Amino acid sequence: MFIEIIKSIILGIVQGITEWLPISSTGHMILVDEFLVLNTSEAFKEMFLVVIQLASILAVIIIFFKKLNPFDGDKNDIKKRETWHIWFKVAIGVIPAGVFGLLFEDKINEIFFNWQTVSVALIFYGIAFIVVERMNKGKRPKITNWEQLTYRVALMIGFFQVLALIPGTSRSGATIVGAILIGTARPIAAEFSFFLSIPVMVGASMLKLFGFGFNFTPEELIILLVGCLFSFAVSIFAIKFLMNYIRKNDFSLFGWYRIVVGIVVIGYFALLG
Repeated sequence: MFIEIIKSIILGIVQGITEWLPISSTGHMILVDEFLVLNTSEAFKEMFLVVIQLASILAVIIIFFKKLNPFDGDKNDIKKRETWHIWFKVAIGVIPAGVFGLLFEDKINEIFFNWQTVSVALIFYGIAFIVVERMNKGKRPKITNWEQLTYRVALMIGFFQVLALIPGTSRSGATIVGAILIGTARPIAAEFSFFLSIPVMVGASMLKLFGFGFNFTPEELIILLVGCLFSFAVSIFAIKFLMNYIRKNDFSLFGWYRIVVGIVVIGYFALLG
């Protein structure tokens, strides 16, 4: 039992870091799963890896609670209306991924959920990060606040999120780079990416929970709660780190990191081969 709790802690830490940094949580989970497999039923393990994302989402809600709360008594009517507009833009932005996910996610996972796809996606989008940043070097973003991020732009960014259905892409990476290509400033792009994740991950987690049922054994409940706790705590630090980092730096470093991890994945499985 103690060993399973340690595994849960490690998985929670990996989830908390990789969910928000644009480096692909799936790619890292595939690697971690090779060395650190939960000694539970396959159904619980599958549910666990999705539901600990819910704890990551709680970190977003807490960090940005004031910005996302339209009922905040400190806000005047104009600020409350602006907050509602943020939520409406999020609702528009999740439509593409929601539609494509419902229609094709199972088929996509069946075909592409493998180390080959993940490694190629890690390297491809790592190169894309570097290329996009070099293309945009010296350019001033056109969208620097939430008022300038229109519903049309929100929908366009939402289509970039569809790319994240391919394992190894990184949901945050796809949406942030897509937003930057459209002309969005990095802080706004990152915030919108975080907010888009709220309905997506809450929905996915609820489906997994209800699909699994709530008949946890005491051991399973402890493992799940510990994983969620560490996923939440680490997410707080990861989100704050990323927001501070992008104010002075671009995403090239993450691009190089993705390329290295992609090569490591290829090398590891080739040796097993």
